[in-house]
Amino acid sequence: MELPEEQKRNFYRGALAFIIVLTLFFAVKFLSEVRDYTRSGSGTNTITISGHGEVQAVPDIATIYFTIRQEGKTVKEAQDKVAVIEAKVLEHLRQSKIEDKDIRTESASFNPEYEYETRPSPGIYPPMPGKQVVVGYEAYESISLKVRNTDDAGKIIEGLGTLGVTELSGPNFTLDDEDALKREARKRAIEDARMKAKALAEDLGVRLGRIASFNESGGYPVPLFGRAELQALDAAAPPKAAELPPGENTITSDVTITYEIR
Repeated sequence: MELPEEQKRNFYRGALAFIIVLTLFFAVKFLSEVRDYTRSGSGTNTITISGHGEVQAVPDIATIYFTIRQEGKTVKEAQDKVAVIEAKVLEHLRQSKIEDKDIRTESASFNPEYEYETRPSPGIYPPMPGKQVVVGYEAYESISLKVRNTDDAGKIIEGLGTLGVTELSGPNFTLDDEDALKREARKRAIEDARMKAKALAEDLGVRLGRIASFNESGGYPVPLFGRAELQALDAAAPPKAAELPPGENTITSDVTITYEIR
């Protein structure tokens, strides 16, 4: 059955309108993809600039490390000897106004000590070694502490040297809040890169667009000490408290920024 002319015309109009809408949709999608490719592809004009920023600050934390090490015939005897020295150390630290939260046990353990029994061997010199036997134990405890008044570090080390501790090292001067300084160094590095990019764009006769990429490195504290005055400690002849200048720490940031140009 043949459709009336009016229905045919309506059908053709609807089909034509659908084709036009579909064509416009694909045209817009194509143009959008081309624009995205142009922005991200090799056809984009860019300039890449590096920036450097740094912040200096006087360290406000001195970290000290030491070990208490003692020997005994039994594990308990060795550990008891460690505990006696530890009690004296803690008393010294508390009198020096070191808070308990700033005293940390890093490790604690004990080790057996061995000797080889020898057995006589007629006609053979030296005697042949025999079996390995335990002759005692060594107990140890490694401790770290933070000194928040860095001027007291030398006095605290002097006191520790008289109490029977061993393997004493430090102080390591650090910053309590490095994150804020890292952010400030990064801001300075970004501003340095931005000013360089602005000057270069002006010389090239172009305008800066959006940031296409960003990369950061650095951020680690670099100690800048004055003349070192650290002295070896000898428990038998404790040294006079040394002056330990903390110097300055430099927090750095290096950034690389790629700008689109127009």
